[in-house]
Amino acid sequence: MAAGQRRPSLLAVVPVPLLLLIVVSFGSQAAAAGGAPVWTTALQQHVAYFDSDNDGIVTYSETEEGLRRIGLGVATATAAAALINGVIGPKTRPDNATTSRMDIYVENIHKGMHGSDTGSYDAQGRFVQAKFDEIFVKYANAKPNALNQTELEEMRHANRGSNDYSGWAASKAEWDMLYSLAKDNDGFLQKDTARAVYNGSLFVTLAKQNGN
Repeated sequence: MAAGQRRPSLLAVVPVPLLLLIVVSFGSQAAAAGGAPVWTTALQQHVAYFDSDNDGIVTYSETEEGLRRIGLGVATATAAAALINGVIGPKTRPDNATTSRMDIYVENIHKGMHGSDTGSYDAQGRFVQAKFDEIFVKYANAKPNALNQTELEEMRHANRGSNDYSGWAASKAEWDMLYSLAKDNDGFLQKDTARAVYNGSLFVTLAKQNGN
């Protein structure tokens, strides 16, 4: 995290997806030397943090464990994992799959896409730097390269699609969760911190800070 930021706090409410950020398009997948998938889009990498056995499938238990590693309590992580996998799993499930309907297939994560977002991913799930930068150009008024809670709310409302209620809810949930976990001591979400969530590297940082 950037200098001056505090240790992330625990989220007190059920964190409807940081994974629902999880609006990815699927990119090509190659086999790594060790047999683990190599994901080519930023949001595939974002989701793959939770794929602890590197089989391309995120189970309910993997989601729960991953959320606990980044600092969520047992009850919160359990409820969040049930929601995340329950919503996204069926959408990403291949037609010929024989696994649980709650399993999330990283390759097909694009099928969990929601609207009313920032456009920081393109249709293939690749990170779009210009759209991400635009968030801070338009809404970071109190401090450059950082957003306070009011500015985040303004950004979310500006991105709302007409009658896209599910998209509104998903956007609010993910940004509220990110802000709660990663705001600094002055109540600002730094640009570098927000950037790190897009490819999952923030999850690694939070897990290390929690001794995992």
